[in-house]
Amino acid sequence: MNPETYAAEHAVVETHWWFVGRRRLFARLIGGLGLGPHVPILDVGTSAGTNLLLCRSLGFTSVRGLDISPEAIGYCAARGLPPVDLGSIEAMPYGDASFSLVLATDVLEHVDDARALAEIRRVLVPGGRVLMTVPAFPALWGTQDDVSHHRRRYRLRPLLDLVRAAGLVPETAFYFNYLLFAPIWAARRLIRVTRQSIRSENDLNTAWLNRVLTWIFGVDIRTAPILRPPFGVSVAVVARSDRLNDSRGPTP
Repeated sequence: MNPETYAAEHAVVETHWWFVGRRRLFARLIGGLGLGPHVPILDVGTSAGTNLLLCRSLGFTSVRGLDISPEAIGYCAARGLPPVDLGSIEAMPYGDASFSLVLATDVLEHVDDARALAEIRRVLVPGGRVLMTVPAFPALWGTQDDVSHHRRRYRLRPLLDLVRAAGLVPETAFYFNYLLFAPIWAARRLIRVTRQSIRSENDLNTAWLNRVLTWIFGVDIRTAPILRPPFGVSVAVVARSDRLNDSRGPTP
């Protein structure tokens, strides 16, 4: 990402509706995995440290981060978060079967996703899980994709095919942020048509708007895993590193 994007995220990561709601969703998904507090966890693509904040709040004690950007590592260090190593998800500096849980949230769209998924499986212990999210629907491409240096946005079914091809078994998969799909699509079209120059979409926020969107997104993340809507701004997947059961996984 651009250095300015890290700065924008660093400024709002603890209060912005998107980061607050996403952490709540991840907390529910991680809580359902039955992990002990001392299992080794890796957060890949830490950015300004939102997942590291989450892991600390959940009481996990053996957490590391990995990011390709020295700026991201600096922001995490400034917050006193768990250690973050410099490196790429495509060639992680860890041994095989090193982690029980890997968080790869909004990372695959930046890299060679097939190689990254193979690396995730390599560093997971047998039966370990990965929680991943990616931006959804190419039609939603906007300024945030540009400033974040995204290569692609995803549809659920092709993403699950990639996950299975890497030898991972999807256990949970769904679109989320579906309630704001239409407003976000319209806002991004407007920004593009008017050619507005913004540092990050996270800057397009006010205190009252943040409260409203926090409430809407709160409803969204509670209902999306149950309703499994056919669209959303993002996709969430939890997958397992072995094939002990039916490897076909969930059908979108």
